[in-house]
Amino acid sequence: MLAAGLFAPSLVGAAASEDFFRLGRDIVDDWGVVRTRAGGINGFLGVTSTSFDPIITRESLGESGDIAWRLGEEFARKYPDRNQRAERIFIYVRDRVAYVSDSDQFGTPEFAQNADEVAMTIVDNGSALGDCEDSAVLLAVMYRAAGYRSAMVLMPGHVATLVYLPEYKKAARKLNLAGEGGWVWAEATGATNPFGWVPESLISDGIVASEVTEGPLDVQRDATSAATVEEAPVQSGDSGNSLRGLLLLVMVVGILWLMAGGRGAKGRARGR
Repeated sequence: MLAAGLFAPSLVGAAASEDFFRLGRDIVDDWGVVRTRAGGINGFLGVTSTSFDPIITRESLGESGDIAWRLGEEFARKYPDRNQRAERIFIYVRDRVAYVSDSDQFGTPEFAQNADEVAMTIVDNGSALGDCEDSAVLLAVMYRAAGYRSAMVLMPGHVATLVYLPEYKKAARKLNLAGEGGWVWAEATGATNPFGWVPESLISDGIVASEVTEGPLDVQRDATSAATVEEAPVQSGDSGNSLRGLLLLVMVVGILWLMAGGRGAKGRARGR
């Protein structure tokens, strides 16, 4: 297993976001992303009535790539086998980000960290604290840096990561995203969760996913898709209606929960 200290020499001078300011009830970072709510076009997950766009991931991609990106690149150098590399990245995040609620860590119902902020804490201290979106964002960015496609999946009360790895044989089942099979679930919020394990309690029709891509933070993408298990793929002709129905369910059941800061459901995925 890679030790966090191995990366320290190449990360001197790297810095995560440090400038935050209040805008009404919100805390906003220096990219203009609201860290204290998931909903709205500037919320860290960019959830609206018609889209799901985890804009906070783009703070650590492309020209903004920093600590988390370098960690992912290091895994690509150390593990040439793609299946092993994907497993090791998952284990790295799972074992180094200890689950804690935002209320306990930050004293606020909701506060999302970006990938570099969590990665910096790991590099400095060997571990970090975070909740489901913190682990999911770090995984999504590290997978991109290590040469994979990644996506974030949203359901009522929870956020997780998907990685495109159709050749991986150990997962009990994979997911379809926009009719494309081969997406593996990465659920890092439980200390013993294996890579590819799908939490049954979170699988329902109320799941949407958005592939993580580079781009300016002020551009909204229409990249949200219904995510289903491969045994029940979404047909391309039905994807629009399915997406609208899923988004409505998530909005009614889940997003109000996220914006209000409810945390109970996030603990369901731990230690399964």
